[in-house]
Amino acid sequence: MGRYTGPKGRVNRRLGMNVYESAGAIKAAERKEYPPGMHRRRKKPTTYGAALAEKQKIKFYYGLRDRQLSRYFEKARRLKGNTGQLLLILCECRLDNVVRRAGFTLTRPQARQGIVHRHFQVNGVTVSKPSIQVRPGDVISVRNRPNIRKLYTSIGESANAVDTEWLSVDRDQMKAVVTTPPTFEDVQLVVDVGQVVAFMSR
Repeated sequence: MGRYTGPKGRVNRRLGMNVYESAGAIKAAERKEYPPGMHRRRKKPTTYGAALAEKQKIKFYYGLRDRQLSRYFEKARRLKGNTGQLLLILCECRLDNVVRRAGFTLTRPQARQGIVHRHFQVNGVTVSKPSIQVRPGDVISVRNRPNIRKLYTSIGESANAVDTEWLSVDRDQMKAVVTTPPTFEDVQLVVDVGQVVAFMSR
């Protein structure tokens, strides 16, 4: 199944949180605080349904396909440490997430689109893969082209940059340096990783 391209406000309402940050999606969730669908009466959530919802939060928040999320999970399982926490750290190190966390774009889908259109560079090399895993010392910058810089300058004026201790952002130079690896405490997504691990281990 491909990446989700449907109504983002509907996903926010279904999951009960703003996994999508676009103004329209947030406004839709605020206007209708109940889940989408014809019947407004909430069903009692099952254990399976609750775990699936936690997994979906990660999938939609980081803009992943099921297969991509499964690959991250298998990689996290092979690493030493808490599998759930390592899963989120791997997602946090994605280039599209770093571009968003640096405040270069308003949302992760916008960051992903900019990377695919080759608007960003990593260590001076133009890239087009949003899934690139950044490492300490990597420098992420906007390409030095007048039209591209003008675009991201205007976006940056309205973007809400999140205080990120593992990133050093230079707004004037339009670049961000990964100073240290992110930790689980740096992840802003509120999710029960224990349920996710149990669900994906089936």
